Amino acid sequence: MAAKTKNRRVRRMQLNIGEMLPEHLDQVLEIEKMSFPVPWSRQSFEFEIMQNEFAHYIVAVYNQKVLGYAGLWVVLDEGHITNVAVHPDFRGNRLGFLLMTEIMRRASIKGADKITLEVRPSNEIALKLYRSLGFKELGLRKKYYSDNNEDAIIMWNENPIR
Repeated sequence: MAAKTKNRRVRRMQLNIGEMLPEHLDQVLEIEKMSFPVPWSRQSFEFEIMQNEFAHYIVAVYNQKVLGYAGLWVVLDEGHITNVAVHPDFRGNRLGFLLMTEIMRRASIKGADKITLEVRPSNEIALKLYRSLGFKELGLRKKYYSDNNEDAIIMWNENPIR
């Protein structure tokens, strides 16, 4: 396992945020497996980026390395953030914030007037990020996560970035 590089700073000028493409999937899956107890499969991501007309996925790339990604569905006037993850070696560099603001901006461009997401109550870092971006806790899905039956907090932002 590579040494942690938490203090590594990614210069914003060299960071590219763009559409997730099939050639990104090996690196996306690596991040997915390190980030979630029940990771999405390659087939799930392939369907999302190649067939789901409601889906929009982005990646943050630095020196040809995918450092993080975010996904979104836009249905009518609502956006639903499906997933956000940053490679563990690059957490603490505000990449989650950059991915979230970009995915929210794209949701707005695609007609979303409000955005929702689910988050584990135990994920304090994500909760802090989402609150800083204007998301409010407006519901609870009981036993939502299949790995440990943890509830999911439903958060909404009714004033996404424009």
